[in-house]
Parts: sequence; C-alpha cells; structure tokens
Amino acid sequence: MALTFVRDPQLTPALREELARLWLDVSQAGGAVGFVPPVTAEDIAPVMRRQLEDVAAGGTRMLAAHEGDAGGRLVGTTFLKLNSHHLMTHWCTLITVMVHPALQGGGRGKAMLREAIEMARDLDFHAVRLGVRGGEGTERFYETVGFKEVGRVPAAIRVAPDDHRDDITMWLPLV
Repeated sequence: MALTFVRDPQLTPALREELARLWLDVSQAGGAVGFVPPVTAEDIAPVMRRQLEDVAAGGTRMLAAHEGDAGGRLVGTTFLKLNSHHLMTHWCTLITVMVHPALQGGGRGKAMLREAIEMARDLDFHAVRLGVRGGEGTERFYETVGFKEVGRVPAAIRVAPDDHRDDITMWLPLV
C-alpha cells in the first residue's frame, strides 16, 4: 500500500477523530508516543488537544500519512515542533512519530521520516532533533535515516514505578 503525505493538513473533526484513534492504537501496542499501556482515549485527549492547539497557533507543523490518496485513512503522523528561543530557531524537534502498528515493518515509517526531513529542509531548518525512549530499540531505526545519538539522560523516563528508561537525544544535520 502506498502512502500519501499531507503537510499541514486541515484540522477537521474527521482528522482529529482519526488522529485520536491512531494515537490510541499506537499507545496500546506499546509505541513510545507519550503513554504506557493500558491507556484510554480519555488519557490521550488532553495531550492531543494541546498539541493540535499548538499546530493551529503555528508553533508546530504536522505531517499526516494516509493510505492510498489524501482521502484515505490516517495511518501515520509526526509533528515538527518549532523553537521559540531566538538562538534556536534554525532547528526543529520531531515529536509524536507514529505509524499504525498493523503497518509497521514495511518501510512506511522510514518513508514518513524522509518526508518529515524534506519538510524540515523546505522550511529552511538546519537540523532536526528527536527524543527517543530508551529500551525500545527505536534509536537504531532512526539511525537508518541519518539521525545520530548526541546525548542520553539515564533513567529520566519512568514508565512504571520500577521501570526507568534513558531519554536519548538524536540529531540530524540538514546542511
């Protein structure tokens, strides 16, 4: 199945509903997108609302991945968080990278990341930063598109009272 990418899609009620469903499915499958299963739609809703408010305000840019054409089902997304500090406006942070669990492993996530990187280039960013939850092995995936680990804070993420993970910072220069 081919994907169609839409940069800065309209935040319609239908898209919001699809995003909520996608975020829940990815979270329930154990994806490191801000939650630890079990999670409910009610847990995700306020976080998603704040993130979409930032998109509407221009502080974050959204990339949507649809199966087939742009009218197809939302199957992946990521966001480019812009920096407001005047000394750091030349780079952005990739946040909430997710592809539906049933579609992972077929190159769709890599294609979406490449599109996000091109979007960052088109927005004249010089680099992209990415935070990764340790213990998942996802840093190896991000390395396949050029990200490099540049920092690690041990045990900074608590996913359970007895389960602490490293907060890994990855960086991709674009120039």
